[in-house]
Amino acid sequence: MSYLSLSNTSLLAIAICFTVICVAVICLRVISQLKAKQALKEELAQHDNFAMGISFASEISVVIATMAFLFDEINISAAQSNPIKVVVLIVLLFTFIKVGHLIHRKWILHRFNEEAAILKQNVCAALVDSGMLIANFIITLGLYNWSHTQGFSNLLIAFVSFFLLQGFFALDSKLREYRFARANQGASLQNNFNLENTSIGIRYAGKSIGLALAIYAGLASATFHSGKMVENLFTLALHCGTMWLLLYLLTTIIKFISLPNIDTALEIDHQDNIGVACIEFAVFSAIGYLLISMFSV
Repeated sequence: MSYLSLSNTSLLAIAICFTVICVAVICLRVISQLKAKQALKEELAQHDNFAMGISFASEISVVIATMAFLFDEINISAAQSNPIKVVVLIVLLFTFIKVGHLIHRKWILHRFNEEAAILKQNVCAALVDSGMLIANFIITLGLYNWSHTQGFSNLLIAFVSFFLLQGFFALDSKLREYRFARANQGASLQNNFNLENTSIGIRYAGKSIGLALAIYAGLASATFHSGKMVENLFTLALHCGTMWLLLYLLTTIIKFISLPNIDTALEIDHQDNIGVACIEFAVFSAIGYLLISMFSV
């Protein structure tokens, strides 16, 4: 009786997948060392830069999770017959994730230099940056599941749809900044990231990941129309917009029940209450996952 069901082709696929992960992690380490202008060992072990550790950990997690997703999605025989397609797919997924991350850094939070803040051991900056990196990872995989891109026309649709989804993130971030300013006498949320308020970073990351999960639910429930740009964009805007509204509606109800008579803005913005921020993080992430479970059928 055979208890081990792994074939030689499966072992080869695992070896290739793990090799790609190792190469990607080495590249991340080199890039991090170039940014810090010193060895990663010195930055993490000698200077105890927790922010750098959080940022590096999120990057490693995204690389491994992306490869795990592809390992589950790609048929081994199909990969053997067309390895170039697999390589192109890997490059495209990582490119989409990185482009979304750069849009967040350079456009959505253009007044806040996250990289410089992380090198200054700003944990809030690392949480904000890591949350958005993970969020872009989620929506990139959601786009792939939605479109299963085949051919240039569908790739163009996925590309334009990706920027539409970035618009959701930008609008959501502006609304968060508006609400923060209204609750704090016109103060800037981006400027407050520099004050190293950890709870603000936790809340921002939680809302980013929760929104990404809600968008994933919208992508899972939307129908992809091959080769039809306008129909796809309209469908995507309708489904993802609905999930966005549901996310905030349901989280507001849960927060009202779980945190009665607690001014969350005061606790997080002024008292750096990490406990309350963690509850907000958990609520947004859980409701986002709930939407996926409810609508990805």
